[in-house]
Amino acid sequence: MDNPEDRKDLQQEIIIQLWKSYPKFKGESAFSSWMYRVAINTAISSFKKEKRRSDVYNYNTAKEPEQEDYDPEKDQQLEVFYRAIQQLNGVEKALIFYFMEGLSHRDTGIQLGISEGNVRVKLNRTKEKLQQIIKKIGYES
Repeated sequence: MDNPEDRKDLQQEIIIQLWKSYPKFKGESAFSSWMYRVAINTAISSFKKEKRRSDVYNYNTAKEPEQEDYDPEKDQQLEVFYRAIQQLNGVEKALIFYFMEGLSHRDTGIQLGISEGNVRVKLNRTKEKLQQIIKKIGYES
């Protein structure tokens, strides 16, 4: 989520879903894997609801942090990256963020309910799609 209020709302929704889903936890996987799965499914559902709403985050009104060192090049790269990410579907976003977190293909597959091989294929396709989106935006490093 782009703004702090939305992140807090999503965090609350994830906690609610974990609480509601706990009786269904069968112990067939690690508890942390189950938690991740519930969290990612809740986040994907939230992104779908967010997409239906027409209020999209406006990067032109974003304020820069006042106390951090400012690197305009890195700031521009991040802005382009996040704008590109917003054009991905929920599963693609999850794949990219799991990849950025350093999750293995196996663990990512467990979280998303797909095979390790399918994760590899989808991740490569998503990376290529992300590169194409970034090129369309008009930014190449």
